[in-house]
Amino acid sequence: MTKKVKSLAEQALFASAIFILFLLLFESKIVVPTWVQPIGRMHPLFLHFPIVILLLAMAMELFRFNASYAANEFYRGFLSNLLLVGVLSAGITVIMGLFLSKEDGYSGEVLQWHKWSGIGLFYLSCLIYWSRNRDWYQATVARSGAILAVVFLIGAGHYGAVLTHGDNFITGPISNPSVEPVALDQALVFDHVIQPIFQQKCISCHNPEKLKGELNMADVDALLKGGKSGKLFKAGFPDQSLLLQRIHLPLEEKKHMPPTGKTQLTADEMTLLALWVKSKPDFKKRVIDLPPTDSLRRIAATLLKPAEQQEVVYEFDAADEETVQKLNNDYRTIAPLARESPALAVNLYNRNTYSVDKLKELSDIKQQVVSLSLNKLPVKDADLKTIAQFENLQKLDLNFTDITGKDLKELAALKHLNTLTLSGTKVTYADLQKQIGDFKSLKTVSLWETKLSGPEIQQLQKANRNIAFIAGFKDDGKNPITLNPPQIKNSSTIFDKPTALQLKHPIKGVEIRFTTDGTEPDSVNSPVFNNQTVLTDRATIKARAFKDGWFGSSTATFDFYKSAYKPDSVNLLLPLNRVHQAEGAKSLFDHKLGTFNANSPAWANNWTGVRNNDMVLVAEYKKPVTVSSVALRIMVEEATGIFPPGTVEIWGGDSRDKMKLLTTVKPKMPVKGETPSIPNVTCTFKPQPLAYIKVVAKPCTLPEWHGGKGKPGLVLVDEMFVN
Repeated sequence: MTKKVKSLAEQALFASAIFILFLLLFESKIVVPTWVQPIGRMHPLFLHFPIVILLLAMAMELFRFNASYAANEFYRGFLSNLLLVGVLSAGITVIMGLFLSKEDGYSGEVLQWHKWSGIGLFYLSCLIYWSRNRDWYQATVARSGAILAVVFLIGAGHYGAVLTHGDNFITGPISNPSVEPVALDQALVFDHVIQPIFQQKCISCHNPEKLKGELNMADVDALLKGGKSGKLFKAGFPDQSLLLQRIHLPLEEKKHMPPTGKTQLTADEMTLLALWVKSKPDFKKRVIDLPPTDSLRRIAATLLKPAEQQEVVYEFDAADEETVQKLNNDYRTIAPLARESPALAVNLYNRNTYSVDKLKELSDIKQQVVSLSLNKLPVKDADLKTIAQFENLQKLDLNFTDITGKDLKELAALKHLNTLTLSGTKVTYADLQKQIGDFKSLKTVSLWETKLSGPEIQQLQKANRNIAFIAGFKDDGKNPITLNPPQIKNSSTIFDKPTALQLKHPIKGVEIRFTTDGTEPDSVNSPVFNNQTVLTDRATIKARAFKDGWFGSSTATFDFYKSAYKPDSVNLLLPLNRVHQAEGAKSLFDHKLGTFNANSPAWANNWTGVRNNDMVLVAEYKKPVTVSSVALRIMVEEATGIFPPGTVEIWGGDSRDKMKLLTTVKPKMPVKGETPSIPNVTCTFKPQPLAYIKVVAKPCTLPEWHGGKGKPGLVLVDEMFVN
């Protein structure tokens, strides 16, 4: 490093130290402007550079006074330069971090530890650099300072990792090597199914130490409170809940959660959250309190351990193996219920070969039969008396048999019977009402596809609280889920030649209907999207998703813009507003559109603006192009003084010095209370070949009814379209 460069670097280091001190002294009064925010957001990217440099420099400082290095001129010079680079880059990193900490979502004790350990590292490193040639700076001081600097560096890095990745990020694999899933019969819906999703995918950004959007998802009270954008969910209405809206946004959308780069939610996780919100969240409900057919319970069961079951001890001995083998044949299978268990499960098949004698043939093993399946066989009411001989029977499957239920009392003697399936049979409410109370151990009765009505099954349930009557799912049309809106697949909504419209939806079997005339699409009259629509001019696409059994989605609106000719060069003749610089002239033809959301980079980075002077842009084409229109995409938000230009002039010609006025347009001004919008100001004129185009947008004077009356309005433009 030359003396001149080193001198400049040392001056920059001194200036950084003073500037950081200034930022600390006036921290509470400093507001970071929008255009500075990208500098602060570079903090996580830039910080790795000083970490590596300072670690290496401090390691070399430890050995600086060793005899073999003390006299080495290259070692001393290299170390001095390395330390200077490390300290200066640390100062830049600290400044970036102080800017970043002023944004919403950064607060708490961990932030303070991270900030002050980083600042402490910087000033300690400065002290080492500025003192290292003093007489009193000897081996003991050098080594102590280097070790202390490394301690500060590790501390700052650790607390930074906690802010970025959450508490216990580094030691988590050691302190919690594996988390055993909770047993199904012990699991709570929120604690063991929903909260783990938040823990893995959300809490690293939404915790007391890093409140992104002022939202804390680390505990129930904070979860119910919501954040800056409002309540996280509306109980019973997943389609109206911010939580579900954000996770279903397209991945490229800035508000999509989790953010791009973070681990995304799986389809099952998104479904679980929707079902949880729809069920009106109860933070104490157990999973097994949900009906067996409930979708949330079924998905949760795949994530949890099976309910712990005690080993069943039977009082009877195992049947003779030879006897069991003889009874097995083409229409009947007999097998142990479990390995080493004396209990047997029997299944009979083939309607054509069935008779009650096939049951009587099992008399030699009647004590051992605990499960009997007669599904879809022509079993009659009279056969129930024979079935009653299996004294230890626990599970009996009579689904789709010919029984009517009038002789069910024959089974009441089975003191161990806990599961009885009667789906698809001719059982009646009257017969069940009379006889079901006699079953002492019965826990579950299946009644799918029977003549019993919903109210009758509810009456049975009310009278027999120890028995679960399963009627299956019946869609009454009262609780369908609303589809999320269609998404766009086009990489850009700005095109220069005919382009195919590309829409998509994450749910299979969805029908997308759309319009191009500004009307709202419906499920009957609007055309079905079939991937064959080609856009040739500016268009506003409105689309909705439809599917049987679901509510249609809300309308998604996509604005497409045609810009046939991109200039070879552009430049602005007058300065832009200090806050709304974007990327200067080139941002007006970069096909990047701005948004309303002031917290979005698309707002901060894509809008160019003027207030105190005209916006004057000159575009050049090396080969003249035939032009008939120029359009400006502007923002209108009257409440904040963002108004259309008072006038827009379009000039053109074949040379920069000989342009003539082609047209003047006076855009429509907003009225008080008008909804914010992002319209186009389109200027048309007679088609003609042009090599140069000049656009002059003049700010208006705010009207009398406005709070800023008499002052110039702010003109914001994010894109210009030629033809």
